[in-house]
Parts: sequence; structure tokens; C-alpha cells
Amino acid sequence: MEKEKPIGVFDSGIGGLTVVKRLASVLPEENIVYFGDTARVPYGSKSNSTVIEYALQDARFLMSKNVKAIVVACNTVSSVALNELKKNFDVPIIGMIEPGSNTAINSTKNGRIGIIGTRATINNKAYSAEIKKTNPNLHVYEKACPLFVPLAEEGWVDHEATRLIAHEYLDELRREGIDTLVLGCTHYPILADVIQEAAGKDVQLIDSGVASAELVKQELDRFNLHTNRFAVGNQEFYVSDIPAKFKEIAELFLSKPVKHVTKIDLEELTA
Repeated sequence: MEKEKPIGVFDSGIGGLTVVKRLASVLPEENIVYFGDTARVPYGSKSNSTVIEYALQDARFLMSKNVKAIVVACNTVSSVALNELKKNFDVPIIGMIEPGSNTAINSTKNGRIGIIGTRATINNKAYSAEIKKTNPNLHVYEKACPLFVPLAEEGWVDHEATRLIAHEYLDELRREGIDTLVLGCTHYPILADVIQEAAGKDVQLIDSGVASAELVKQELDRFNLHTNRFAVGNQEFYVSDIPAKFKEIAELFLSKPVKHVTKIDLEELTA
């Protein structure tokens, strides 16, 4: 029975769907339940206490869907609330920081790593602390890029305004000679082409969602939680509000039709 439960994934908005896509690639037989807290996005500008409160509510909602593991597809929550989540829920909980950091450490050739993320993720120095813990000799340069989240939510993946903002944020990191750049927010892979152009073609972009999907697979192995099914798994999508472009953008970066998105009442979430 435990094996046939779905994997739960939550994010502050739509960005976590990039993680759903990676999970479905690595674990195609698993069912996935996704929750995007689109009524309260972004989390990156909120206080730590508010982020923890929202994260606990999001996780409780997924637990009500009988999930066997929770993927925190939000770097802000991963940097602020992961320990609190692990204390409150008795299922494997996987965040973004550790797998993304390890991938960056293994990727860099010149020891100069850039991190971009929300203000909360950068202010908490989540990635730099994790990287320095493993290898204190590496140079880590961090930059908050708060405007990337609304640009991603708007679907402005090929827009001149996005290019200008990307250069405004990333020219500083480029001057530091980074050869590796961690996309420290799950919204950012949506803007990967523009970010790559601004960072430079020789800079390796690290998508934490890719690394976290591999870690989820390892955790399911460790706890013997892999489904016994061979058919492709189902995906359910829940949001706390439905932006006009949610379904359109979801289909764009899941590369498949999204038949139904269910809006849940915020009062139900916060009860």
C-alpha cells in the first residue's frame, strides 16, 4: 500500500513544475500530486516565519492526499523551513539546496560558482553554506534576482525586458569569472535560455530540480517505496489560485497537455 502512494511536490507557484518534469523523467511510473500556492506567490520576499508557516500548510495539504514523500520544489522553503518540515512529517522530505550544491561542486573547473535566487534564499546563504561545508576553498558569489519569478510566471521566456534584467543581474557575476551558475529557484529554468545568454555560453547552468529528482529516486530506493506498477504514472495539479496563464505555461514546460487544474480554498489550506 505504501509503495502505491503518490509523490507530493509543492512550490510557491508554477516554477516547481520544472521539478515535476524532471521527476517524471527519472521516475515515470510514479504518481505525482503537485500543489502550487499561486495565491501567495512569491515566497522569496516573505519573512522566514511566514515562509515556515506557509510551508507547513502546503505539506499538510499534500499529506491529506496520502503522499509517501514530499519534494520541496522551492529553494526559499528549502533554505528556511526544511528542518521544520522534517520534524513535523514522517515521510522522506527532499529539498533543493543539498543536491544543487553537490552538483555545482562536481561541475566547477575553476572553483568559482555563482548562485542566483530569491532574496530569502540569498540572504540565508543556504547554497554558499552548503558548498563551503563540503569544500571551503571554493569561491561562491551570490546574487538575488527577485524579478525573475514574476517574469517566469508571466511566461516572458523570450522578451527583451527579460534580457535587459538578466544582464543587469548577471553582468556582476560574469565579471567574477564564474564557470558554474546554480539556478537557485525552480522558476529560473523557465528562463534558462536568457540566463545562459547573459551569463555566457561557457558557464555551466545547474538546475537543482534535476539533482533533486535523482535524490528522490535514491530515497525511494532506501525506504523501499518504489511503485510496483509498470504503466506511466498520473499527475494531479492543485493551486490556491488559478492565474490566467497557469495551464498554458504548465503545458509549455511539461511538454504535454494538462487536462485539469483544481483550485483549493485558502481557508481549507490554513484551517
